[in-house]
Amino acid sequence: MSNSRPSRKTFRFRLNEMVSRLRGEILAGLRKPGEFLPSETDLGTAFGLSRNSVRNGLDILIREGLIEKVPKVGNRVLGPVGPQLLTIRLGYYPTMLKETNLHELVDAFCREHPDIRVLLVPIHYNTFVEAVPDYFRDGMLDVVTVNYNNFRQWLDYGHDHMFEPLEPNEQLYPFLTRAFVRDGVQLVQPFVASPVILCYNKDHFRERGLPEPDSSWSWDDLTRYAEAVSEGTDRYGIFFHLVSEHRWPIFLLQSGMRFERNEAGVYNFSDERLWEGLELSKNLIHNQSVRFTFVADNDSDTELLFLQEKVSIIITTYYGLNTIAQAKFRFDVAPLPFFRTAKTMMTAIGLAVNRESKSKEAALELVRYLTSRQAQLEIRRNTLTIPSHKQAAEWQGKETMQRPSRFFMYREIVPTFAYISDLGLKLDELVRLKDELKLYWSNLESREELEERLYRIFSPERAPLP
Repeated sequence: MSNSRPSRKTFRFRLNEMVSRLRGEILAGLRKPGEFLPSETDLGTAFGLSRNSVRNGLDILIREGLIEKVPKVGNRVLGPVGPQLLTIRLGYYPTMLKETNLHELVDAFCREHPDIRVLLVPIHYNTFVEAVPDYFRDGMLDVVTVNYNNFRQWLDYGHDHMFEPLEPNEQLYPFLTRAFVRDGVQLVQPFVASPVILCYNKDHFRERGLPEPDSSWSWDDLTRYAEAVSEGTDRYGIFFHLVSEHRWPIFLLQSGMRFERNEAGVYNFSDERLWEGLELSKNLIHNQSVRFTFVADNDSDTELLFLQEKVSIIITTYYGLNTIAQAKFRFDVAPLPFFRTAKTMMTAIGLAVNRESKSKEAALELVRYLTSRQAQLEIRRNTLTIPSHKQAAEWQGKETMQRPSRFFMYREIVPTFAYISDLGLKLDELVRLKDELKLYWSNLESREELEERLYRIFSPERAPLP
């Protein structure tokens, strides 16, 4: 069932995007004082807004003193007012606009700190480690969102000295706080988080009289019920984006695999735990009730198919649930099935401050605000993302959006949380390993062929094969 009618929340998101972009362009000097903004009609077309919505957004910039309305002419840029105005630049993952309502949080911070303006700078996680160090050195970023994988890359590349040490916040979930510590120093403050989970269409299961997923399910159970729920229909039983760095490593974590070099510097690619995990993932790929894709760049196709009721079960995250929040059917969440052991991947996102920032105190104040109970409660109430602030995350009150009845399931599965670093590989090595697995997953290469090639690729030339 397609949900084609835009929601009130969608309009609000577009309005926030317009206001933040125009504000940022003015503060960055891209729109000079005296210049006129595009017409209200053109702005409405660009951002998918009505003229009334555009005017409401422009009124915000008028109140902030950044533009003035010239009758019968348009809206003229005034620029930042007064020498006391301080601008800090926040680098963010674009998906966080939907996953945390970041525009609204930043606007609320600016209202509380009228002498500070925040310029939002989008940063893609694939280019994070290459781009952000230069942005830090050049003074182009004061604060940045950083997920756990990028954090580990940051450490691998020896950039940890560029993050300002932070005071640990005892109000945040300890399992998140500990993840961003290096040598006893808090380098990143946890902001939001999510384990990888199952999400399923409750109506599909009830139509077939099938039991809903629970923590006792194995992967065999999942494939069996996925086949039963989709039998005789044109939908898939289960869909997931296998090659995501937060998906395929789970099978190795559940098999108990950990990569360790021997004295000669060679990883043991003959470890049976490695092949048990890979064999499980390959069997799922070739099961007729399971669908995956090698070619998708991200996991968004998974949630969109689920929203259209083309699939009954997906592997996703709490972040991904925000895409399907407006679904016209009932959905719920469950833990991932288990193999040798029950494990799932934790995907945490935090906030870090540029140690060389010329506006460090303002940057630290922004981090304190975004991780405060006040801001974190806004995330809890208005999104399906898990805030890092424990009290805010576990708030229970009147809901304003469809929320899975088992939303708090994550609290019960904390012992199953694992980070990608638990596999013992650097992230760059893990990406290389994934690329080498594609022929094997496609049944175009045997275990023996792949094993030999992995030793050749990953082992030092001087080291003998085991």
